[in-house]
Order: sequence, then structure tokens, then C-alpha cells
Amino acid sequence: MEWEFSEDAAFLALCDAFRESGETLAMEFLANGEGAFHFQELTQNAAGEGVDLSDSDVMEEFQQEVIETLETLCSE
Repeated sequence: MEWEFSEDAAFLALCDAFRESGETLAMEFLANGEGAFHFQELTQNAAGEGVDLSDSDVMEEFQQEVIETLETLCSE
């Protein structure tokens, strides 16, 4: 993926919310509430940057990258 989502405002908000949530697993955080809201915003921004997430394999890859990045960069 060519778009650097970790610099996007929605990802930064997602990262802050993940830190504040006290969750240890990003997947659980993304599955509900505030995490799901920020992830949806991030996917909308991705579409705006030309990333086609309509393919389920691409969407799964994107979600996995976000999860790994959250757990690496945004863990307390």
C-alpha cells in the first residue's frame, strides 16, 4: 500500500484513543465503540487517497496493517 496512513489525522486520533482506552489488543479496540468510529474515518480517508478497499482481501490487509501499527506505535 502506497498511502502512509500512520500520518493521517484519523490514525493519530485512533492511536490516541487506543492509548487512552487501556485495551491491550488493537483488534478488540477496533471492534467496538470509539475504535470502530476512528477506523471507519480512516477507511474513508484511505478511499479519498485512492486506496480501493472494496476488495475484501485488500480491506483485510489494510486492517491488519492498522492493527500491527497500533500495537507497535501506540501501545503504552
